Amino acid sequence: MTFRSRVITATVGVAATAVILACFASFLTTRSALLRSVDESLLQAAHTIQDRQPGDDAKVTGSFSEIVLANGQTFPSTGVPIDQAIRNVAQGTAPQFIRSVVIRNESYRELIVPLPSGTLVACTSGLCQLNTPAAQLLVVNITGQVTELRNLVRTLLLVAIAGLLLALGLGLVLARMALYPLERVTNEIETVAETSDMTYQLDEGGADELGRLRRVFNRLLRTVLNSQTLQRQLVLDASHELRTPLTSLRTNAQILSRANLLSADDVRQVTDDMVAQVDELASLVTDLGELARGERSEGTIETLRLDECVDECVDTARTHARVKEITVEVDVAPCSVQGRRDRLLRAISNLLTNAVKFTPVGGRILVRVHDGILTVSDSGPGVATIDQPFVFDRFWRSPTSRSLPGSGLGLSIVDQVVRELGGTVKVDQDPELGGARFTMTLPTLVEH
Repeated sequence: MTFRSRVITATVGVAATAVILACFASFLTTRSALLRSVDESLLQAAHTIQDRQPGDDAKVTGSFSEIVLANGQTFPSTGVPIDQAIRNVAQGTAPQFIRSVVIRNESYRELIVPLPSGTLVACTSGLCQLNTPAAQLLVVNITGQVTELRNLVRTLLLVAIAGLLLALGLGLVLARMALYPLERVTNEIETVAETSDMTYQLDEGGADELGRLRRVFNRLLRTVLNSQTLQRQLVLDASHELRTPLTSLRTNAQILSRANLLSADDVRQVTDDMVAQVDELASLVTDLGELARGERSEGTIETLRLDECVDECVDTARTHARVKEITVEVDVAPCSVQGRRDRLLRAISNLLTNAVKFTPVGGRILVRVHDGILTVSDSGPGVATIDQPFVFDRFWRSPTSRSLPGSGLGLSIVDQVVRELGGTVKVDQDPELGGARFTMTLPTLVEH
């Protein structure tokens, strides 16, 4: 069922329910009013009989009125059927009641009132006193009222049918009017889907629900466009970065093809260069794969001790730092964060690797952790103020570091991981060591 059909069905359903309930209530109200009027006249007649005194010449209102004795005999006899319910009232074993009956294809309303012994009733000689309990049967012909009720039912049915037809027509009109703006939005979205033009922007319209839908879709288009732009830029940057080591590998391979003309030292130098270039390619491919995971990587989010993760990465970094006789000092305090363990370890490791790379022989690296803030400082040359805004860009390398090994993606991965964890990372100059200071700030968990 289409959305238009559901709107029409809901409109007709609500209208039908309202019309049917209104007709039913109208019928019940009219029927209750008619019967109440008849019943009040019967009850008034019953009171007249019960209050009759000697010498009164009161008349009983109704089509029929007769006395029913306990044995079922009646006087005067009117031909009204006497059943067990009436006899029970006449015998004094049941209270008075009112009911509707059909006699000779005509509708009547009956009131049966118990009469105690000693009640004065009309007889051929005037007024007579009852010696035994009996019942007064009062009957009113309501055939006319029943006929009017039937006519009312037919009229209400016609009204209900007319109301349903009107609701159907209004449902069609209202559905068309209400869904026309939605159809326009759908057509525009279909145009975007067919043309794949992510630069297209919908007219945002007003502040209603459709305006909100248009604005949300425009944000989605901008997000997709930004993602596509970043992907294209990543591919272009990656191809540019891969070109240099691949060209160098090709050159060295051509040199090795004439290895018989080279000395043993030259061959060793060429092979060492090739191994270094392959390692550089492997590192670049690994970093590209890490970046391709995006800011919402897969994996289990768990509670992690930031200080323990830092200690684990520092142990590995010290292995490389010993080669350059670099001292790694650690000052950590316990704190917990939430994230993916492999991603957090990769970000911390990249900061430490970067510090080891740029710290001179015999230098110092200081690592601090406190309340979710991790700082990694070194005694290297630092990052120039003019270069600090570009440090976390993909493939960016300062002019002084382009001769060093690396892909220029390590700090980009740090920035991506930190944003995934809801934190921030920045770089400035360490006032104590004089080199670069990277500060990673992560949201912490309250310890219970």
